[in-house]
Amino acid sequence: MVLYEKYTGRNRDDYVTLEDLYRNFSIKCPDDFNFAYDVLDTLAQEKPDSLAMLWLSKDGEEKRITFAEMKRYTDKTANYFYSLGIRKGDFVLLVLKRSYLFWYAILALHKIGAVAVQATHLLTAKDYVYRCQKGGIKMAVITGDGDCTEHFDEAVYECPNVELKAVSGHKDAGEGWLDFEAGIEAASEDWQRPTGKEATKATDIMIMAFSSGTTGYPKMVSHDFTYPFGHLMTGVFWHRVEPGGLHFTISDTGWLKSLWGKLYGQWLGESAVFTYDFDTFSGADILEKLEKYKITTFCAPPTMYRFMLKEDVTKYDLSSLKHCCTAGEALNPEVFNKWRETTGLRIFEGFGQSETTLCCSTLYPWVQPRPGSMGLPTPGYQLVIVDENGQEVDPGVTGEICIKADSQDNKPKGLFMGYYNDEASTQKSWHDGLYHTGDTAYRDELGFLWYVGRNDDIIKSSGYRIGPFEVESALAEHPAVLESAVTGVPDPIRGFNVKATIVLANGYEPSEELIKELQDHVKKTTAPYKYPRVIEFVSELPKTISGKIRRVEIREKDMK
Repeated sequence: MVLYEKYTGRNRDDYVTLEDLYRNFSIKCPDDFNFAYDVLDTLAQEKPDSLAMLWLSKDGEEKRITFAEMKRYTDKTANYFYSLGIRKGDFVLLVLKRSYLFWYAILALHKIGAVAVQATHLLTAKDYVYRCQKGGIKMAVITGDGDCTEHFDEAVYECPNVELKAVSGHKDAGEGWLDFEAGIEAASEDWQRPTGKEATKATDIMIMAFSSGTTGYPKMVSHDFTYPFGHLMTGVFWHRVEPGGLHFTISDTGWLKSLWGKLYGQWLGESAVFTYDFDTFSGADILEKLEKYKITTFCAPPTMYRFMLKEDVTKYDLSSLKHCCTAGEALNPEVFNKWRETTGLRIFEGFGQSETTLCCSTLYPWVQPRPGSMGLPTPGYQLVIVDENGQEVDPGVTGEICIKADSQDNKPKGLFMGYYNDEASTQKSWHDGLYHTGDTAYRDELGFLWYVGRNDDIIKSSGYRIGPFEVESALAEHPAVLESAVTGVPDPIRGFNVKATIVLANGYEPSEELIKELQDHVKKTTAPYKYPRVIEFVSELPKTISGKIRRVEIREKDMK
């Protein structure tokens, strides 16, 4: 891994122990570091014919893109953007699902020094209005799939700052829409790295993304050009990518998770990425792709592992698969154990936010997963568990996960710059030398962190502090439960009762007998005082457009 050694000074396999990694891992970040030039273009020069991406459409069309081709098309895309008046510091909205065009666009914007703003294709008109107005969007590039352009046109009249709109997929979207692919193809491939005032610095803003918004309007999370270095740990150590390998992370490009698993850390580790532009997730379909394309490293949310495990996994040849990871929500021990029994592979968990890169994890080969644990702090991040006064708590005591960071000028690589145009929110979450994640956990005697829940999700019942994850994890072990959300409901005696809102698996029907069975199951699986005294069966759980459960919506309904 030449690139990894270039920026860290050591080979990955030179580290003998985890302590060695903690003590000696460091990043040499040039003042003008720009991933598009210093990683992509370097790979295009040194290994031009090596595979950068294997892209697969929902209809089975394959596209194999080498590093040389990726450079060529990002240069053409940069010229196209520049011809339209996009300059350093301009904000460009990218709504491209899992199209390879996303990579052309985001890397071209990096080359110009413009700010790439990711968004999901599930947005409605009001969502576009909020994002375009708050984010100062100058141009939008929208997928031609579905009715995304129609939703955007409904919104654009309230967004006078939007000057340009382009559509992919050769769709005739009507008045004012530019053909994105045609523009790229017609552009020159001769692009030179800017100098002088147009050159980028490592401390310039590179990415702006909207948080999931589980408790309110999404915040605008900004990252600078050092952000990719935060993903050295993600790709090289956690995903354990290898030169010549093929890594598959299931994520839409509307979310920063796609940058965790489909770009920065993987190419820093000189691995190709597999991108599957599917519309609807199917466990059997993903297992088939793992087998057919000989995926070597894989990352998916726990929910997707659960759906895959509902299939007969033994029917698929997964012998090429060497390493598996998960993030996005806490991993239930049941999923870990079943996957290991079925495939022989452990699932290595990781924790992070839109505001961070991987900051807590089980790093192969030194840290073997402890089912249910988030793992240990990732080298490069100093994590502490603190009480409401910001004081560190003892092992076994639940507190808030915080990251030590003095200021924007002295922060870990991968930690955000702040909330864009929102100094009040930045100061609220980042003060006194700590960034407050809003997530709670406890640390055991060995230093492993165990997730409890979001601050707002903690249930205070009869003097106990109960996190939803442990109860949801217990419920997940029962075959009747497809998914659940645990919240607190007001109670005059206990303060709050634990409530479970449950979606049942196929073949099960709501009944008083099933409620009693589920309650007894939780009592036996975890501490008895945590069992749900109230159970409600529903057809679906309220979720954000990124798929995260909105427990706040359940709580608000129960307060009425």
